Amino acid sequence: MDFNFNEEQRAIQDMARDFAEKELAPHAADWDRESHFPVDKLRMAAELGLAGIYTREDVGGSELTRLDAAIVFEELSKGCTSTAAYLTIHNMVTWMIDSFGAEETRQKYCPKLTTMELVGSYCLTEPGAGSDAASLKTKAVRDGDHYVLNGTKAFISGGGFSDVYVVMVRTGEEGPKGISAIVVEKDTPGLSFGAQERKMGWKSQPTSMVIFEDCRVPAENLLGEEGQGFTFAMKGLDGGRLNIGACSLGAAQACFDLTLTYMGDRKQFGRSLDTFQALQFRVADMATELEAARLLLHKAAQKVTAGAPDATKFAAMAKRLATDTGFKVVNEALQLHGGYGYLNDYPLERFLRDVRVHQILEGTNEVMRLIISRQLMAER
Repeated sequence: MDFNFNEEQRAIQDMARDFAEKELAPHAADWDRESHFPVDKLRMAAELGLAGIYTREDVGGSELTRLDAAIVFEELSKGCTSTAAYLTIHNMVTWMIDSFGAEETRQKYCPKLTTMELVGSYCLTEPGAGSDAASLKTKAVRDGDHYVLNGTKAFISGGGFSDVYVVMVRTGEEGPKGISAIVVEKDTPGLSFGAQERKMGWKSQPTSMVIFEDCRVPAENLLGEEGQGFTFAMKGLDGGRLNIGACSLGAAQACFDLTLTYMGDRKQFGRSLDTFQALQFRVADMATELEAARLLLHKAAQKVTAGAPDATKFAAMAKRLATDTGFKVVNEALQLHGGYGYLNDYPLERFLRDVRVHQILEGTNEVMRLIISRQLMAER
């Protein structure tokens, strides 16, 4: 085992860190306050190859590994966690079309997704189907050369703004075997959007319901074959869980670094905070838990890249640990800043609001425990 990044990975890390420091961090507070979606910055990231990180090169992708992606998203999230998290979703959309679309579909959409000329969204969750994704109700009925879609998707990042939606629909029986995946373009008749959701965090990205009312989509937009959609969705979520875990670690690392600086500067009772042993022990635990979560995440990333039989279990483990640890460390960093941590003048409260949702999306952490335990029992 080699725990050191190779030369290429260090270059990728430096590139992502530089972009985050120059293009994301200086604007993150304004984007959060104004609920501004910084598409111009996302397209700048795309110019660096970050809109198709693990998409094939012939359609403009970077064709890197899941570990490379984890490195990138940890660095980007130090600048703006919300914006970095949106980029993870866009990458999932690009990868799904690249991996499972017909060649004509790949060539139609992926070159424009990898440049972010087109912006993508992923539509799985419904008002009545969250953790139980296999119970989704949005239907797609074949009608000649088209599918007619009816139903509603909820909590969709990019909803109302994105150009391309990869949608999980029911084309057959109840349960996962009746689910298919299809690409829907923004201006398709019968596609509409709910009001923009008002959220605790993730304010630099739009979120809304996506509504289908007799929405006619060309049958050629189907990814793979009917009934394969749930499998595609779960494979996509393995990677998505790694990415959102990486975003949590990046936010936590940024807050941890700010805390070390603050503790050296802040004085109470005639001494700087970093000389109090009780506080030293707390930062020691924060650093240890961050490193442990990062190592598990990187191991899981290697397994997902390799297509290992236990990749889904490890992705769930890594997501659970990284997002729980990330929130815990950010919360502890805010506590160590005292009253200042609660002010908008400091970025701690924004990081806290942004990372909280990571314990919910891409499968709640309760569902992660269910996935892990089921696979452990099956391995006996």
